[in-house]
Amino acid sequence: MPSVDPADLRSLGEAFTQAQLDRLGDLGDGLRQLASGPIRRSIGLRGDPPPPCDDPERSFLPPTGAARQLHGDLAPMLIGGVAALLLQTLHPLAMAGVAQHSDYERDPLGRLQRTAFFVGTTTFGSTADAERSIKAVRAIHARVTGTASDGRPYAAQDPELLGFVHATEVWSFLAAARRFGAHGVSPALGDAYVDEMAKVALALGATEVPRTEAALEARLHHYRPELVLSSDAERARRFLLRGVATKPHEVAVYALIVASAIGLLPSWARGLLHLPVPPLVEPLWVRPAALTFSATLRLAVPPTPKSTLAA
Repeated sequence: MPSVDPADLRSLGEAFTQAQLDRLGDLGDGLRQLASGPIRRSIGLRGDPPPPCDDPERSFLPPTGAARQLHGDLAPMLIGGVAALLLQTLHPLAMAGVAQHSDYERDPLGRLQRTAFFVGTTTFGSTADAERSIKAVRAIHARVTGTASDGRPYAAQDPELLGFVHATEVWSFLAAARRFGAHGVSPALGDAYVDEMAKVALALGATEVPRTEAALEARLHHYRPELVLSSDAERARRFLLRGVATKPHEVAVYALIVASAIGLLPSWARGLLHLPVPPLVEPLWVRPAALTFSATLRLAVPPTPKSTLAA
């Protein structure tokens, strides 16, 4: 199976010279002008999300909690989201459901819209709004059943598959926040984040849901023997690496997000995905450029204030 040429990632890092970073600054100027409705439309999000609920008696997750802090910092969530998708391609049953029931190649922005709406609603919304969104997702999951290419049946409602998707998302978002976030992520904040996010997974039907970072690491280890690069996974991997951007600055930014996501992955996952990271490329080129991108994006979309747990 084809792999990513290490020279491609090296070239990406070298491309982010000061001139390229200036282009990110230019992009930031545009983002500041589009910071309300237009910025959402520019990345495929239509309509407005439910208003945030700051009443601790009515909110689904704590208004001053860890999830709101981490999810309120957009750039790390973009990087973590791509890392999670790459990890999720490796589960043959989860990937079979995506390949057979999703139109991600024809309508990637639509899928982004639905995913972003769900994460935003469960993180920032009221209990009533979150429960409506969870009910809608569960109804979709009920229809996603079939047989994988290896002959095994799958169902999106399977607690094991729900747990896998949840674990990869929480792990990736947390890792991205630690590396690229606006605030530090202390062990206490990490545990609080994992614990808060368990509520979403349990509501969707997962059962063995980790409540601490140590349990999250153990849960990912539990899934490792099942993970392979199937033909469906290879196709999704190529799509994720290619993206859908067409304008030069958008292509550059997406390439940076992907390279940052690859650098975030555990070494065993990069090996399975055939995505090597050459020595020094990630720390010397990719990470500094990603930190600049993150800082630029925060000028347009300010992050959620720091939680007291972050100290």
